[in-house]
Amino acid sequence: MEDLYRDNLLDHYENPRHHGTLEHADISHEESNPLCGDTIRIDVQLGEDGRQIADIAFSGDGCIISQAAASMLLEEVAGKTIDDAQKLETQNVLDLIGVPLTPNRVKCAALSLKVLKTGIYRHLIEQEQKRASD
Repeated sequence: MEDLYRDNLLDHYENPRHHGTLEHADISHEESNPLCGDTIRIDVQLGEDGRQIADIAFSGDGCIISQAAASMLLEEVAGKTIDDAQKLETQNVLDLIGVPLTPNRVKCAALSLKVLKTGIYRHLIEQEQKRASD
């Protein structure tokens, strides 16, 4: 079973889903993992309701774990709401990966989730500030 997960991990690294950037993103956020140099940027385009993830993309550089985890995560959240995305935890990403990781590798796997959740959080704060100033 672990071989199946490893093959899936390698497939997501070599053929990432949702890879690229979005020109007219409502949410864009980028962060790095200073311990290993992994970098992930996530762009989100929201639907008309401002809550549904209409399109999502990632770009960046890094190890197999960070890049494959980003691909898997974005495949998981595409079409869902930002509320659903914010409820995800590191364990959800680890479950998608399916192979045991060392503590340092967990940080690689969790980077894309951190980037997504921070981007959403900042977007929601900006929206609230706009409403308050209107």
